[in-house]
Amino acid sequence: MLIYLDNSATTRVDEDVINIMNLYHSINYGNPSSLHRMGLAAEKALDTARIQLASLLGVDNKTIYFLSGGTEGNNLAISSAISKNKRLGNKLITTKIEHPSVLEVFRHFSTCGYEVCYLDVDRSGFINTNQLEEVLSEETIVVSIMKVNNEIGCIQNLKRIGEIVKKKSPQCIIHSDCVQALGKVPLKPILDGIDILTFSGHKFHGPKGSGGIYVNKELNLKTHTFGGGQERGLRSGTENVPAIVGMGMAAEIISKDFEVVTDHIKKLKSYTMELMCQQIEDIEFNSKDDDNFAPHILSVSIKDIKSEILLHLLENKDIFISSGSACSSKKKSGSHVLKSMNLSQDSIEGSLRISFSKYNNASEVEYTIMVIKEAVGSLRKYIRR
Repeated sequence: MLIYLDNSATTRVDEDVINIMNLYHSINYGNPSSLHRMGLAAEKALDTARIQLASLLGVDNKTIYFLSGGTEGNNLAISSAISKNKRLGNKLITTKIEHPSVLEVFRHFSTCGYEVCYLDVDRSGFINTNQLEEVLSEETIVVSIMKVNNEIGCIQNLKRIGEIVKKKSPQCIIHSDCVQALGKVPLKPILDGIDILTFSGHKFHGPKGSGGIYVNKELNLKTHTFGGGQERGLRSGTENVPAIVGMGMAAEIISKDFEVVTDHIKKLKSYTMELMCQQIEDIEFNSKDDDNFAPHILSVSIKDIKSEILLHLLENKDIFISSGSACSSKKKSGSHVLKSMNLSQDSIEGSLRISFSKYNNASEVEYTIMVIKEAVGSLRKYIRR
């Protein structure tokens, strides 16, 4: 039995998504820029996918732009926002716990004369809005704060953040990396005051290589990719029609099943935490079981254990979980998220991320916790001798 509990890294693609993608790989494979019937059919398929994503987000379909995924989305969104507002100031704000595809963009701009402020977070991963108010000025041109953290699942109050930002700097552009939010928590960018939002298809049972951004229709972003003028001039290059169509289908499935799936995943998270508390000593949860945290992500630190060793022991039993972000897990410096939360080095080294999807069930959780309990017991006997 294979148990996959690393759904924050990527998700299993839905069968309906695979089927419709195959159709656009093998039969309706026209280029959407072509003027003949096959090209027009491909263009219509893109329009349908755009409507499906827009419906999920509660926005106009003309505000959705398709890209290759979250990393391209974050790069394009932040770079374009800075370019648009560069005459208004040189101050940028983000947090210390963003995804590398956000942090590295800000690091780049810090070498180009821009002043970047990295907001602190508390022990649960939340920013201090008082600090945000203190560092904001009329020269702040871009603020980027993720909706749901990819390692611990904390949900930032973007509506409140947006109110604070716009009061002090009305022309400031607010971007949010919502890769871990779409399909997992309620997400309406207009209600949250988000100007630009990034999403990625493979995080909600769509294909890899699909993603995009929502852009407030009042913004007119400049392109950084020149060519044929696809995506209304914002991102040139032939669109990946099968992947985009698949992502659209995944979004439609989410729209129909959101409440049922969310309730199922919440119960799995609660059950996992309950079993771990009962069966494994000396653990500390870095995620909470409440509405301030996404239901699909659970971070836990296990005392006296190196998570990398534990992961391989679980892998031998066909159980797959993570020690943190998949995009930075091969780096040896440890989680920058947990460091920013002021966890001890032992807690960071012993941290696991268990992340759920609709395809998981209670029996998988029970077996996984049993295996973790046995593995932790064996490792502690060796370590504590």
